[in-house]
Order: sequence, then C-alpha cells, then structure tokens
Amino acid sequence: MCLAIPAKILKIHDQRAKVDFGGAIREVNISLVDANVGEYVVVHAGFAIQKLNEKEAQETLGLWHEILNFLEDG
Repeated sequence: MCLAIPAKILKIHDQRAKVDFGGAIREVNISLVDANVGEYVVVHAGFAIQKLNEKEAQETLGLWHEILNFLEDG
C-alpha cells in the first residue's frame, strides 16, 4: 500500500527540505515541486509530489490523527 501524507515545509536547502508531518520532522526531496517555506506539500516515498493549501493539509492531517487514535484505542 502506498501513502502520500501532507507536510509543512520548515526549511529548504537546495533540493531538500525539512518538513513537519504534524509533529514528526523529516527531510524530503522537493525537486518535483516549486514550493517555499511555510507551504504544504504532499510527500510520497521521500519526495514532495504536489503542493496543497493549508486548509486541505489540515483536514487530511486531522483524518490521519483520527485513524492513529482509533488504532491505538482499538
């Protein structure tokens, strides 16, 4: 199964960016998108593949949190 998860760009250096997945900070490749610090991207397999607006990102991250909470409680 493949997952693509939204993340907020915190810092950019060349084609790499530190991003926040709602609490988990990771480094990803942003060479496929034209994105800036503070914007949200969809990340798949270590690559930012698409930009999205903050509202969409927050809605998706909220759903992820609900799923994870359900799995922890289940």
